Amino acid sequence: MRKFAFVTIVFLWACAPGEQAENQSETQRYLYLSTPDAAQVEGQAEGAGILIFDIDDGHKLVRRIDIPEFEEGTRGLAGSLANHSLYYSTQLPRIGAFDLETEEITWEQNFTLGSDRSSVTMDGSKVYVPTGWWVSGEESGVLVLNAADGELIKQVRVGSQAHNTLVSVDGRYLYLGTTRMLTVLDTETESIVHQISPVGESGGQGVFPYTVDSANRYAYVSLGNHVGFEVVDLEQEEIIHRVLVDGDPIMHRTHGAALTPDETELWISDQEGNKLFIFDNTQMPPVQIGDVDLSQGGHGWVTFSLDGQYVWTHTPDVFDAETREVVATLRDENGNPVSGSKYIEVHFRDGKVVAMGNEFGLGRR
Repeated sequence: MRKFAFVTIVFLWACAPGEQAENQSETQRYLYLSTPDAAQVEGQAEGAGILIFDIDDGHKLVRRIDIPEFEEGTRGLAGSLANHSLYYSTQLPRIGAFDLETEEITWEQNFTLGSDRSSVTMDGSKVYVPTGWWVSGEESGVLVLNAADGELIKQVRVGSQAHNTLVSVDGRYLYLGTTRMLTVLDTETESIVHQISPVGESGGQGVFPYTVDSANRYAYVSLGNHVGFEVVDLEQEEIIHRVLVDGDPIMHRTHGAALTPDETELWISDQEGNKLFIFDNTQMPPVQIGDVDLSQGGHGWVTFSLDGQYVWTHTPDVFDAETREVVATLRDENGNPVSGSKYIEVHFRDGKVVAMGNEFGLGRR
C-alpha cells in the first residue's frame, strides 16, 4: 500500500467529508471531480487532483486533494461501493486506486495498453480498463485487473479503438464500445454474450458514449457524424431506431448520452454546439421535448445524480433536471468556474461510503 505521502490536502472546512459524517448520522452527498481532464482544456482548475463539492450546499467547494500524478491528465474515474474506492486512469497510461475513507492511494500500475474510461464489477473484485481509442488492431480490447492490487488477470481482445466500458447496474454485464461495434460480456467469465455491428456512423473514433437501461434491454449510442443517437435492441442484437434532433441535421458528433434514473428521459450532449437535447423515453423511439444551452465547450458529457435531481455535464453548469434551469456553478476556492468530464457522486454516513454514482448516466428503474 502506498501511503498518501505525495498528496496534499487543502482544507476549506475544518474536516474532511468522512470526518464530517462521523459527527452526525445524516448522509453527506459529494461530487468528486478529477482534474485536469485529458480530453478537454476548457474550464480546467489549477493544479492536479480531486475537487470535492457539497451537493446539498449549493455544490460549493468543500476542499481539494492535490494528486501530482493527475497532471498526466485523467481519462476515466470509476467507482466501487464495495471497495469504497475510486479507480482512476491517466494518459500515461497509469491506473490507480484511491480509497475514499482512508484517503490513500492503495496501488498504481503502468501498462503499455489501457487507461481509457474504466469500470468495476459490483462485488469490487475486477477492474475493466479499455485499451484506448488510440489503439487499433488485434491488441485492442479490455484489460481485466485484480481490483485489490491492479495486477493483470487477463486481456480480452475485442475490436479496435476500445475506449468506453460500463458495468450494468445489476452487475451481470460489461459493455464495451469499439469501432462501430457494441460488445456485451459476462462479468463472471468475460465471455461474449452479444455483439452488435455496425453501430454508430463511419468516420468516428469507435462507438461514442452510450448508456443502457436497467433491464439490459436497450442501449442508446451517440452518433459520430450527427447530433443524435441509435437505439440498440440488445436482445435482438440490432439497431431499431436512429434518432436525430429536430430540424435540419446537425453535422457534427454527439458525445454524451444519459438516462434519468427513472428512465423517462434521455439527454444527449451536442459537444460542438454547447447544448443538451432532451428526449421523452416513455415512447419508442424517444421524442425530442427540449434543449438547454451550456456555458462553454469541452469534451461533451452528461450524467445525473442518483436521485435524478441534478444534471452534471462537462461544464461548470449544474442543472435541475425537472426545471432545466442552472441551479449552481462549480467553482474553485477563488470563485473561478471549473469543469471536466470525469466525476463521481459519493455519499458518506458515519465516516463510511454508503452510495456511489457512475460516470455514465445509467438507467436505474
